[in-house]
Amino acid sequence: MNDRYDVVIVGGGAAGLGGALSLTRARRSVLVIDAAEPRNAPAEHMHNYLGREGAAPGDLLRTGRDEVAGYGAEFTAGDVVAVRRVERGFLVALHDSREVAARQLLVASGLVDELPDLPGVRERWGRDVLHCPYCHGWEVRDRPIGVLATSPLAVHQVLMWRQWSDDVVLFTHTAAAFDAADLEKFAARGIRVVDGEVTGLEVTDDRLTGIRLADGAVVAREALVVPPKFAARMGFLDGLGLEPATQQMGGEVIGTYLAADQTGATAAAGVWAAGNVTDPRAQVISAAAQGVAVGAMINAALIEEDVAAAVAEYSVAR
Repeated sequence: MNDRYDVVIVGGGAAGLGGALSLTRARRSVLVIDAAEPRNAPAEHMHNYLGREGAAPGDLLRTGRDEVAGYGAEFTAGDVVAVRRVERGFLVALHDSREVAARQLLVASGLVDELPDLPGVRERWGRDVLHCPYCHGWEVRDRPIGVLATSPLAVHQVLMWRQWSDDVVLFTHTAAAFDAADLEKFAARGIRVVDGEVTGLEVTDDRLTGIRLADGAVVAREALVVPPKFAARMGFLDGLGLEPATQQMGGEVIGTYLAADQTGATAAAGVWAAGNVTDPRAQVISAAAQGVAVGAMINAALIEEDVAAAVAEYSVAR
């Protein structure tokens, strides 16, 4: 690594690589710090990426790294543990005591899916335990699907998943009782409601085959929808006064995110954000596009700095 870069990017996923592509093509010196923990690592395929539909997530990242490296980007593996403001930018500290300086910082560190504490859920996450119908609905279309209720948001979730299959079961699990209007909607759409707490999954030949209840009953299902909470990876920004914002949906807290405006700028001057860390709903294609756009905004900010410095130097020299 060099001692100083125009931009240090925290995160080597789609958003971080998109930003790196914009910036390196603008002839900026860029370091991408990658913890190699992509959110979609459990998934075999990514979807809704025009021109790359069904591609393996790892293949996209390898191709993207090769592309931005070809324009001069540098990469290093590791976790960022702290960032502090210094004269003319930031000092970024890694877990192994390395430090690197940056004029601007792009945070594309993503988020962590905090899953319900239920045996088997994490092991099958992204395979047949799912949450996003736009990511996985087509792959489980017309199959027996279960939806795990943990909050009132289950109403929205189960009605949405009904679009992909006519065999959908709502497991009430730990959610409060549903009102008469919601139960009428379920009945009208042919959604069966199963009361009782879910205690585990039945798996046969490495495939989900059923959902086990506390009373020992097993309901045959081939996919289970669970509601994760989204936790932004941003603890390393504490020293800059940036705190997680709360993400809500229907009055329910569903996670945290790093707040940024439409340009990607955060409340800390010189710190920018792109991808899931600032938009938990972003899919791979939108995260990549956001990274590209924010990279251009960072370059514009650097141009302003460069011009101001050149004018000052020019004025002294006259």
